Amino acid sequence: MLIVEGKMQMVQGMEKFILIWAIYSSFFTPMEFGFFRGLPKNLFFLDIAGQVAFLVDIILQFFVTYRDSHSYKMVYNRNLIALRYLKSHFFPDLLGCMPWDIIYKAVGGKEEVRYLLWIRLTRVRKVTAFFQRMEKDIRINYLFTRIVKLITVELYCTHTAACIFYYLATTLPQEKEGYTWIGSLKMGDYSYAHFREIDIWKRYTTSLYFAIVTMATVGYGDIHAVNLREMIFIMIYVSFDMILGAYLIGNMTALIVKGSKQKDTGTK
Repeated sequence: MLIVEGKMQMVQGMEKFILIWAIYSSFFTPMEFGFFRGLPKNLFFLDIAGQVAFLVDIILQFFVTYRDSHSYKMVYNRNLIALRYLKSHFFPDLLGCMPWDIIYKAVGGKEEVRYLLWIRLTRVRKVTAFFQRMEKDIRINYLFTRIVKLITVELYCTHTAACIFYYLATTLPQEKEGYTWIGSLKMGDYSYAHFREIDIWKRYTTSLYFAIVTMATVGYGDIHAVNLREMIFIMIYVSFDMILGAYLIGNMTALIVKGSKQKDTGTK
């Protein structure tokens, strides 16, 4: 039976390739959810290529050896390898590879099906595992790794919120789109009344601006919630931001203190 060593160059190369796709998928999934009705077709083709890559990775996982967490010995038994993967990440990985956008269109555009896109975020574990390996790697500065990780968390949260803000505006009936945060928006003489016709990257930038300003609780007042759904989401988002802000500030403070202690120790 075919068994693949986990340390083989081919396997490690595949892991790096899948990591790149996992990063892309983690950021693209919220965008596909929020901006589904206006995304360029070439992005969907790129997404399909990513799903194929993940399917190949699923198949590969049934053949790759692993180190037992108790005995610390490498496991070469094909049945044990397959059973371990089936019990852990197989079903989330398989559901993540389903063409939910195509299924969404096939069932007549039911929003409940569209929510299943979020299953793909199970791939984020590959990104978190990558950061964990970097933190343990003595060749890489620990403080640098932690700071990059914290910045990534903050950027990802605002990116996801931006996509949900736009989603809330596009799931109302078209005649009510003027009663949304973006449909009622005016920047000087420029109106967003027909926002669906505006370039997608301008719409995304506007949504991201709204998410960042809300997260920072700056409150310029140029963009604000208009209907009840938006108000409810902003209340949840700001409540979450308070927890996230405490987490980020706490971690940054701990890193600065640790860095100062290491510097003082080095100078003595």
